Amino acid sequence: EIIRLTPDEVVRFLDVAQYGSKNFSWKQESYLEKTRERDYTMIVLMLSTGIRVSELVGLNCSDVHLDECRIVVRRKGGSIANVYLSDEAHDTLEDYLKYRETLKLDKDNDILFLSMQNKRIGVQSVENIVKKYAKAADIDKKITPHKLRKTYGTELYKETGDIYLVASSLGHSSVETTTRHYAIQDELNKIEARNKVKLR
Repeated sequence: EIIRLTPDEVVRFLDVAQYGSKNFSWKQESYLEKTRERDYTMIVLMLSTGIRVSELVGLNCSDVHLDECRIVVRRKGGSIANVYLSDEAHDTLEDYLKYRETLKLDKDNDILFLSMQNKRIGVQSVENIVKKYAKAADIDKKITPHKLRKTYGTELYKETGDIYLVASSLGHSSVETTTRHYAIQDELNKIEARNKVKLR
């Protein structure tokens, strides 16, 4: 079974990333004030595009093309791909870039997502951030950046039924990989469709 977030869990997860949680300690709340825009934007991007955490942390500001609703990511193996943004992801990223302009950064700093030391945020840090927000949102599953990717892939397949589109969007080198991962969703679709065709 694919471990992923349900639509309700996605809402709770995003709410915690944006507004904090009663489950946060005072220290976590104060830290959120410094990282809210960055963390929320990273999570929205992962949930709405399915990009890998390595692709996320590798993004530069020059990879963002808001006028064309796309970002440029470096896939596994070094290939370059356009990833298209939903309206929500576009607006969230636009707000984040405006916020980023208020930070006192070197002019030649092109890194999109920065650590507290104004260096490129690492994969491990993003994994810890996702884990922290999932726990605070009372989500009783082991949620990682990869599970956010699976959440996106599952929803895209559910909405389109197009396994080739899902494979392409996720940057899978083979559609067989995608088919193997999303076979469970195929079964669920068949169960839901059992009464679609009426005889009388």
